[in-house]
Amino acid sequence: MSAKRVLVVDDSPFMRKIISDLIAQDVSFKVAGTASNGQEAIEQVRLLAPDAITLDVEMPTMNGIEALQKIREEHSTPVIMLSSLTEVGRQETISALENGAFDFVCKPSPHGGNQDIHQVGQMLHEKLHAAIQSEERRQRLNQLEAERAERQALAAQQMAAAVENEQIHNAKEELEKHRIEKRTGKPSLSPLSKKQTEPRSLPKKKSLDKAAQKELHRPETPSRSSPQADGVEKKRASAPSLQSKRPQQSPLESTPSGNRAEHPLHTVSTGMKATALHDLVAVGTSTGGPRALKTLLSDLPGDLEAPVVIVQHMPPNFTRSLAQRLNTYSKLEVKEAEDGDVLKKGCAYLAPGGQHMRVVKDHKGQYQIALNRDEPCSGHRPSVDRLFESLLPLKQLKLHLVLLTGMGSDGAKMMKTLYDQGVHSTFIESEETCVVYGMPRAAMELGCVTHAIPIHEMAGQVVQAIHNG
Repeated sequence: MSAKRVLVVDDSPFMRKIISDLIAQDVSFKVAGTASNGQEAIEQVRLLAPDAITLDVEMPTMNGIEALQKIREEHSTPVIMLSSLTEVGRQETISALENGAFDFVCKPSPHGGNQDIHQVGQMLHEKLHAAIQSEERRQRLNQLEAERAERQALAAQQMAAAVENEQIHNAKEELEKHRIEKRTGKPSLSPLSKKQTEPRSLPKKKSLDKAAQKELHRPETPSRSSPQADGVEKKRASAPSLQSKRPQQSPLESTPSGNRAEHPLHTVSTGMKATALHDLVAVGTSTGGPRALKTLLSDLPGDLEAPVVIVQHMPPNFTRSLAQRLNTYSKLEVKEAEDGDVLKKGCAYLAPGGQHMRVVKDHKGQYQIALNRDEPCSGHRPSVDRLFESLLPLKQLKLHLVLLTGMGSDGAKMMKTLYDQGVHSTFIESEETCVVYGMPRAAMELGCVTHAIPIHEMAGQVVQAIHNG
């Protein structure tokens, strides 16, 4: 298989050299060309038609955000942003992700040494592979959709042709009928009308006795039910319905063990205040997540009857910029989670990069955020699995789990565990809107999904699940 061609865009000759050398370390790729600013990048994309692009955020003449927007207007080529660790760099990177960049990689630090450069190279290779595979998958899906539409159009044409042929045939028959009538002076019957007017052969009448003949010729009168039937109807009318005899049971009534029979995970305390939490939404996402989260959180109502806890795979500091950005779009209050935060309805808490986030119940019965720097789980910190795992003991909450676009399988394992123990609802983003159909696919393959929803419909379905609890 031929190597995939990558365009490298950076205003620094030194960084262009570093990035080009890193890309060349994987034989699956080759550098198709380089550009020093956004305007050159647009021209090179038109000229070289690369399979992927690495794009610096901060450049003279035309910066990475402007270049990205113009490239995305003309091409579907996946773009990996190269970001600095400055505050401006982080904000611009989040903006780039919202504007269609596939993902981003932090530039190697000048003081990081060879180890830092090696880690950046590994991450760059991983994301280039994922970006190109995602674009190839998107093209295949588009081709299948086009083929399906073509088959439907052909079927419609064939149906229209068949109807037209039938109409022509009927018109010819009608014309022939008029010709015969004109020639013979008698009305002509079509084969169909002949069949309809031909007398049907009737069975020979058997001789009837006088009583039968009298019954046959008796004038028709309104039918009356027999006394037995009247009795049955009276009994039916007087009998109480099964529903009225069934004792009324509260939807929150629990089994002797204190758990609802249909959802073993959920118990309801009769002493809880009206303001206490009954529902919790937990979301996990990775590649493509910022754009998906923007759609989801923008569509959720500000008076949502549940808090939302979110894990997005992202380095430290970037999650703060992402939370600030999402807060400007959402009717919910969105913030980067802090240790000890008490969960409130209508608020969303984003796990900080580099820390695991758990939900715990304190001695007052309040639900709080607990952060730690334990070892990464399957290479991730924060980890979706760690968040979902912390929900296992919270049996008094109705849990609504959501897995959005992302590489890998983080979150799927614990979603399956919670599903087996009676979690209220499990959602995945459907393949048609995923940037990378990895984490949702893993959950689907484990058979623990109750709803597969395109991202633009996800908020409405989650709200409905909360209200239908």
